[in-house]
Amino acid sequence: MSIAKNSPDQGNEDFDYDLLPGLIGYNLRKAQAAAFQDFSESLKGCDITPGQFGVLVLIAANSGLNQTRLGNALGIDRSTVVAVIDRLEGRGLVAREPAPSDRRSYALRLTEQGRTLLHRARGLVVAHEARIAKGLNSKEQAQLIKLLSRLGGPD
Repeated sequence: MSIAKNSPDQGNEDFDYDLLPGLIGYNLRKAQAAAFQDFSESLKGCDITPGQFGVLVLIAANSGLNQTRLGNALGIDRSTVVAVIDRLEGRGLVAREPAPSDRRSYALRLTEQGRTLLHRARGLVVAHEARIAKGLNSKEQAQLIKLLSRLGGPD
């Protein structure tokens, strides 16, 4: 999604956006809103949010991961991690098991139902990504990801 300086939105042909179109945050928010809307529409049959998708991906790639490390990887606080895992566990997608190395924490793993949903969602997310990036060639996509990751800070 590109927004030129003082570009009109539908129904706002004479609307003055002043400095907004030149602000990184404004353009990030507009792009994020469009991406989120497409994601939600694309995955409505899976009943999953972008955040939940990220959690499932990380648990699948790091079976036995504990909630603290998951939160650190995603940049979210402990209470948010607990709430997300509670929801996913309640849906039968994630299981908590006592961590073998630390009985005070839980090791997370996907259930069979979670693996099935993630497999289905991955294909939908790939199609979603292609749609939202359709105006960019592969070099531009890589450049955008690199620039956005620099704005987000070191991983």
